[in-house]
Amino acid sequence: EQGVSPLYFPGEKTQVDKIVEKVFWDKGLRFIFSLRSKVPQLLNEEGKPYYTEAYSFVSGKDEILLEGTDGYIVAFGDALYRANDAAQRLRLNGVNVGLVNKPTINVLDEETTDKIGKTGFVLVVEPLNKSTGLGIRYGSWLLQLGLSPAYDHLGACKMGCGGLWEQVYHQGYDSESIQKAVRELNAKAAKKATKTAKIGRAHV
Repeated sequence: EQGVSPLYFPGEKTQVDKIVEKVFWDKGLRFIFSLRSKVPQLLNEEGKPYYTEAYSFVSGKDEILLEGTDGYIVAFGDALYRANDAAQRLRLNGVNVGLVNKPTINVLDEETTDKIGKTGFVLVVEPLNKSTGLGIRYGSWLLQLGLSPAYDHLGACKMGCGGLWEQVYHQGYDSESIQKAVRELNAKAAKKATKTAKIGRAHV
């Protein structure tokens, strides 16, 4: 439940502006995380911005930026543009992975979670503590909905200096690390699907 303290973590400048416009006059506590370093504009596979002035923010709603059939990456904040880079590179190399931006990080969007949880895998990538952040909660949400894709999550897991670009590589949620994790999950999902198919044939 969202309760009285939604946590918003936008992934780029236009989304920041739109979130502030939307929630500034809401009643009660709400928190908007800001990034410590500049991030590039998020561009889709055609090189066009995902977020323009026409964008309208909806609190609690996950945003599917890329549709996928093999599985999905879920990200937010400064992890989002890295996940976007990883997803587009993977798609060029035959892995049909989708990308979800989760700007309201403490609210379950049941509809979107149910959709992506029915694919082969889900990978959460976040700039927060891996042991206490979204990744832990998201895994529980999937189980709550009766979903069991191959699952993993990347995030801050070591001591380090926040705010530096080197930190991302140190923590292991850079584009190459994301791509590696996706390939491993995709392999697990394929193995699971093969096993399920064999069991199905055995009962025919």
